[in-house]
Amino acid sequence: MFFKKPLAAIIAASLLAVAGCSDDDDKAQKPASSAASSEGSSSSAPAPAMAFNRIATFPVCQQIEANCNTDEETAAEIVAASVDGNTLIYTDSPQNAVGFIDITDASSPQVAGTLALSGEPTSVAVLGQYAVVGVNTSADYVNTSGELAIIDIATQTLVHSLDLGGQPDSVAVSPDGRYVAIAIENERDEDLDEGIPPQMPAGFLVIVDVAGEPANWATRQVDLTGIADLFPADPEPEYVDINSDNMVVITLQENNHLILVDLATGNVSAEFSAGSVDLTGVDLTEEEPALILANENQDGVVREPDGVTWIGNDYFATANEGDMDGGSRGFSIFNKAGDVVFESGSLDHIAIRLGHYPDARSGNKGNEPENVEYAIFGGKPYLFVNSERSSLVYVYDVTDPMAPQFLRALPAAAGPEGALAIPSRNLLVVASEEDSRGDKMRASVTIYQLAEGDANYPTIISNNAEGTDRPIAWGALSGLAAGGDNTVYAVEDSYYGKSRIFEIDTSTQPAMLTRAMMIKDTNGVMANLTVAMLAEDAPERANVFDQHDLAAMINDDDTVNLDLEGIAMASAGGFWLVSEGAGTIGDDARPINSINMLIKTDSSGVIEDVVTLPEWANQNQVRFGFEGVTESAGIVYVAFQRAWADRAHPHFGAYDTATNSWALYAYPLDMPESQAGGWVGVSDISTLPNGDILVLERDNQAGPDAAIKRLYRINPLERVSTSDIVFTKTLIKDLMPDFQAIGGPIPEKLEGLAVMPNGDVLIVNDNDGVDDNSGETQLMRLQGLVQ
Repeated sequence: MFFKKPLAAIIAASLLAVAGCSDDDDKAQKPASSAASSEGSSSSAPAPAMAFNRIATFPVCQQIEANCNTDEETAAEIVAASVDGNTLIYTDSPQNAVGFIDITDASSPQVAGTLALSGEPTSVAVLGQYAVVGVNTSADYVNTSGELAIIDIATQTLVHSLDLGGQPDSVAVSPDGRYVAIAIENERDEDLDEGIPPQMPAGFLVIVDVAGEPANWATRQVDLTGIADLFPADPEPEYVDINSDNMVVITLQENNHLILVDLATGNVSAEFSAGSVDLTGVDLTEEEPALILANENQDGVVREPDGVTWIGNDYFATANEGDMDGGSRGFSIFNKAGDVVFESGSLDHIAIRLGHYPDARSGNKGNEPENVEYAIFGGKPYLFVNSERSSLVYVYDVTDPMAPQFLRALPAAAGPEGALAIPSRNLLVVASEEDSRGDKMRASVTIYQLAEGDANYPTIISNNAEGTDRPIAWGALSGLAAGGDNTVYAVEDSYYGKSRIFEIDTSTQPAMLTRAMMIKDTNGVMANLTVAMLAEDAPERANVFDQHDLAAMINDDDTVNLDLEGIAMASAGGFWLVSEGAGTIGDDARPINSINMLIKTDSSGVIEDVVTLPEWANQNQVRFGFEGVTESAGIVYVAFQRAWADRAHPHFGAYDTATNSWALYAYPLDMPESQAGGWVGVSDISTLPNGDILVLERDNQAGPDAAIKRLYRINPLERVSTSDIVFTKTLIKDLMPDFQAIGGPIPEKLEGLAVMPNGDVLIVNDNDGVDDNSGETQLMRLQGLVQ
């Protein structure tokens, strides 16, 4: 099912309160509450709950090597499907090719080959037995050229090509198969004159009249110059879509303009500005370290739409990505007269609520809606909005185009671009283009299915911050601790400033993040920290933790900037936290600017004590430090992520709260098994009911390169007086199959672990603050795993 009613009501309230925007000529409509639509007085049985859920992710690097054991860059940008819906065709610009995927079994997509092209493919659509692909063959931004490649899908052969006279961007096929429309963008050089138009040659529209065999198809050009108000000589058409009346809508992104053309005559039927939006409650500033503060306003933001889709024959929706000066962070619905009948306002607040907000894009275009897709499934019309920077697909019910109802958001691989609905098979397909093996992202095609059952994403959603109508901002969760039957506490790592403790209610699905507590040095405990590595004013500060470093960790309002990696409930009340040190002794490229700290707070997050390692340990610091914490029988155990100095194994620290003394022991890590190599480390620890400790191990790989995500158990009573003897560990569970079953890319950083009173185990991943990361957060519950 979609969000349970309390959650839907919260989201709907957020849509109303946070979007707070209007079109410049007061045509916009505010969203209606999605919580008010499901209850009525009818005595008939309710219809079965239906939800879109991800069922498979296909990394397109599999076309090069079956296990994606390749550094070669690929992309999946725009995707189309054969008439029977069993074959996907996607554009791969880095490879100058189109790829084919067999989705006869949609839950298990298979490699079906690639076809090399004469240049960079920019878009693809399907016309009967053929895939029609726009191919950019331009020598540069001035000497532009391109062709329409016509490919037989069954044989994967090029049967004909048409000269387009310029650089194509978007390709669309009319529903009746009589026309193909191609936006010839002739895009500008963004490095020339600061990228300001006009830059010649001008773009235009190409209409292909389809008649018989491809060799008989003919082209017509439609001049689009002299129409837009901003840069009339340089229209730069971006995206096209065609309705059943054979009317094509064209976005002129840089011109903030929209044009309608009758394909039969080639005449412009209407043209109008896309207008602007006033935004309230958005984050426009990129603080360092990051803070998500959706409390700023911006007036007159031009929409600069990118993707566009018809909603029937009378309305169309635009994804307002922005480019030069605009980007209203949402989508709009227009009628054919150019009236804005609905304005979503910023979609950032939904991304914030789901932990998907890309704070590093705050000064640009926020979540950045890239594309839109419309289709009717089972009699219900849906609109899908791809958010490029949040890597979400927002799903709306557009039964009434003037009052869309937000239903939910789907997780995508990083950088979703193209979207394709296949209603005949109840499928939605999204192509994501970001590909960097080193950054743990692979370009992928994701498949979702509409079926009876509950929505399985998001797994965490935040409530409104206390005393506000705005969601609690969160991300980069890095540690978990059970706080009761249904409560867990989490912390965030150093990606964000003003460190916080989160309270999460796990009794609902998704779990509800109900409270965020700022960690504060109200009593000056941290400010008065003294350790051997602390110097008043070291002349060479590269590898010395000094007063300057300490001061940078404490803000004027007594909040602190820590790298929190673990949290545990303290037997004396409050919390134990661990903050990982930054830097490696002897490595000038990684200077020491913080040390590893075990921190005790009260139940509201006020620091009561800061415990540091012995001097000899600090003098051997490696950047892979404190990563997990748990308390058992008066001993606080701290896990180091990886081995320090010349040690064969990472330390497990045991801090005796009665004697205020440390003992360091050793934990035997697994060796890397990934095809990409890398390393393995400890991520979190938690005490079991019998006093044993559960250990979360993981490698630093994601997606097809991931190999080690495991739970082990150790007996802390095995601890001895020397770290030359290691704990004996017992495998409890290999987590790889569980994460593979989710149908998405396997996350790299499984970082949080909590053992619940009933024996359930919760695991959560760190989404890196949605920076070079899709932002997906999976809170996984392993029922009854330990007793």
